[in-house]
Amino acid sequence: MSQSVDRALTVLASLADGPASLEQAANRLGVHKSTAMRLLHTLEEHGFVHRQDDHRYRLGGRLFSLGQLALEGFDVRRVASPYLVALNERYGHTVHLAVLEDEEVIHVDKVESRYPVPPHCWLGGASRIGRPAAPTASAAAKVLLAELPDEQRRERVAALDFPAHTARSVRSAEEYLAELDQVRERGWAQDLGEVDERVNAVAAPIRGVAGRTIAACSISAPAGPVPGPGELPTVLAELLPELLCTVEAISLAYGGQPTLRWCESRCGARPAARASRI
Repeated sequence: MSQSVDRALTVLASLADGPASLEQAANRLGVHKSTAMRLLHTLEEHGFVHRQDDHRYRLGGRLFSLGQLALEGFDVRRVASPYLVALNERYGHTVHLAVLEDEEVIHVDKVESRYPVPPHCWLGGASRIGRPAAPTASAAAKVLLAELPDEQRRERVAALDFPAHTARSVRSAEEYLAELDQVRERGWAQDLGEVDERVNAVAAPIRGVAGRTIAACSISAPAGPVPGPGELPTVLAELLPELLCTVEAISLAYGGQPTLRWCESRCGARPAARASRI
């Protein structure tokens, strides 16, 4: 990779954590301030960064417009959107759509909860569109990793770190692989306070041609009492059939071939005209 391109991408990634001064940008790049200034000025000319009144630099509007165009390029996002909204309208909880992009599970769509949530809670800003999901803890990540071929799944898990997001987080590759086997067998995943102790979630796969998993849909709710082994919290037990119905409807609308397990009338979601897929 070109050194200039590498530096530009590095500084853009660092600004995702918040505005930075010229000195901070130079330190992050490991270059002289004059070099960092030339790079930032070039990025500013193209709209990728913006210089604030306090002389710090933040991400520019051009990035947001390009990001929106990239998200719109996910065909499954356009197909799934009305179903995500419908699920959210019925229950008021946060709904996510996630895909496996290269080495990360990325949220490509989100419908916010219909009740107030703390700003840094997983129900709110902590799980914004474009942000990677916790690969060893989130229900959506579990669904997408569980659907990988066996050898690829083992290699992917072996390369993961296992941070303790909460006391309930999985801490070893062996434990995680065993859970992914269960997810693959039953067709859905759970997150019982593993990413955020205040939040529980369930997720299920959206399938395309030949049953291939193309995305995961999850619904998250405030955590309730800790259930017994093998049990779901009451709210998730109520939401799971509706989630499964929704992902089947999205899969049909996308032109996939899901194994129908739930009647469309159960949650009111009905597939649109099936789209042609190569």
